[in-house]
Amino acid sequence: MFGPPQTISRTDGGLNTAIGYRYVEDTLVSHADYVLRQNQIYSQAAYGRAGLWEIYGRLGVTDFKIFDAFRSASALTSTSKIHFDENWKFFGTLGAKAFYPVTAFFGAGVFAQASYNFSNFTDDVTGVTGTTPYMVDLKLRHVWDVNFGAALQATVPGGLRLYAGPYAYYRRADGDLSAAVFGLQGAMRDVSFKNKSAAGAFFGADIPLFKGFRLNIEGQYTDRFSCGSAVTYTY
Repeated sequence: MFGPPQTISRTDGGLNTAIGYRYVEDTLVSHADYVLRQNQIYSQAAYGRAGLWEIYGRLGVTDFKIFDAFRSASALTSTSKIHFDENWKFFGTLGAKAFYPVTAFFGAGVFAQASYNFSNFTDDVTGVTGTTPYMVDLKLRHVWDVNFGAALQATVPGGLRLYAGPYAYYRRADGDLSAAVFGLQGAMRDVSFKNKSAAGAFFGADIPLFKGFRLNIEGQYTDRFSCGSAVTYTY
């Protein structure tokens, strides 16, 4: 999640924290197109000045599923499953944002953030190619992404902030199959996956709750839809 362009730190500078969840779908390109799905849970700490600038860091866990990564393109090769699926691994995110208040109720902002997975994602598959049984694993290494974007924001009565804007991003994962298997096109040795779309749009609402708490709800669209929410607290 990118969050609203207007920062929520104290006016004279201060800390805010968050707990969030994000559901991710994207299309990865290698030898073909593959659908990526992730569930991410994270905590965040941020420091900045209200309505001006903010830097933030996140630590979380995520799963990683690539649909049809083990699908066989040959009638001579069978597979025990067709999807790559690995569960909770740690990731980290660093980001920064800046906001310019045009009026008391309208403004614009920019942001940049990058994420990196600290561990490899690994899944194995068994089957028969010809008359020979096999068991191999696919390891995804150096899984990372970077995002840059801008947004317009309007504040309506009650302190509700509505925002929307475009963003550009790049996602990358390097894969390696432990042994070459005829017909496994999506899981070839020394393969790289990257995002199919280079840009998208995001939109959301930042809702005041009580005593420093706020609820952020956000949607993102590239060629597929992602969404998430977070509860923030300003100290």
